[in-house]
Amino acid sequence: MEYFLAVVIVVGVIIFLKFGIRRITILEYEKGLKYVKGKFKSTVEPGQYWYTPYFTIIQKLDVRPRFVSITGQEVLSADGVTLKISIAANFEINDPNVAINKVKNFQEALYLELQLALREIIGTVDIDSVLSGRNELSKKLMGVTEPKVTELGLRLISVNLKDIMFPGKLKEIFAQVVNAKKEGLAALEKARGETAALRNLANAAKMIEGNPNLMQLRLVQAFGNSSGNTLILGMPSEAVTVPIFKGSASKEHTGKARE
Repeated sequence: MEYFLAVVIVVGVIIFLKFGIRRITILEYEKGLKYVKGKFKSTVEPGQYWYTPYFTIIQKLDVRPRFVSITGQEVLSADGVTLKISIAANFEINDPNVAINKVKNFQEALYLELQLALREIIGTVDIDSVLSGRNELSKKLMGVTEPKVTELGLRLISVNLKDIMFPGKLKEIFAQVVNAKKEGLAALEKARGETAALRNLANAAKMIEGNPNLMQLRLVQAFGNSSGNTLILGMPSEAVTVPIFKGSASKEHTGKARE
C-alpha cells in the first residue's frame, strides 16, 4: 500500500511539473506573444503571469528602439553619377504580431525597403541637389519608407543620409570647384572694399571742392600727430608759420613771411 502511494505521488509530481502552472515575468521593455496550441492568441503587456505550458507558450520580445546602419549603397543620380551613400535609421517594433508572425525577418525587410526608396529618390535628382539638400532628401526618404515599414509591424523613428562618397576623380573635381568658389568670394570681397574706398574718396573730393578750407584743416590734423614739423598756411595777405611741437605747451611762436 505504501509502495502504491509512493508511485502515485511520483507520478503526480511528474504530471504537475510537465502539465502544471508556471510563472513568467515580462519586463518593462518587453512584450509577450501568447500562443495556445500553436495559434497566436494575444499580445501580453509587461507584468507577471501564470500559464499552463502544456497548452500555452509565451514568447518574449524586446521592443526597445533599434538603430541600423546601411553602408555603401551604390546609387545612380539623375545626371549619371554613381554615388555611395550610407543610411542610418532608428525604428521600433510597433505590432509584434505582424513583425513576428507575418514577416519572416522584419529587419531584412526594413533594409530592402530603405534601399529601394533610396534608389528611387536619388535617381530623380542631380548631384548638386544631393550635396545641397541632404536634409530634404532624408525627409523625403522618411516619407516614402514610413508607410511601407508600418505594414511590417514597425515604426520608423528617423532616417538620415549619413555619408555620401564620390569616385576618386570626381572628388578632385569637387575640391577644385570648392577652391575656385572660395577664391571668387575672396576676390569679390576685395573688390567691394576697393569700391567702398573709392566712393569715400569721391565724397571727400566733393566736400573739399565745395569748401577748400577743409583741406587745410585736415593737414593741420595730420601734422598735429607728428613732431618737429612746420606747417605754412597760405592766407590772402600774409602767411602764418606755425611750428608744431608734439607734447609742448608753447604755441605762441608766430612770424611773418614774405609773400
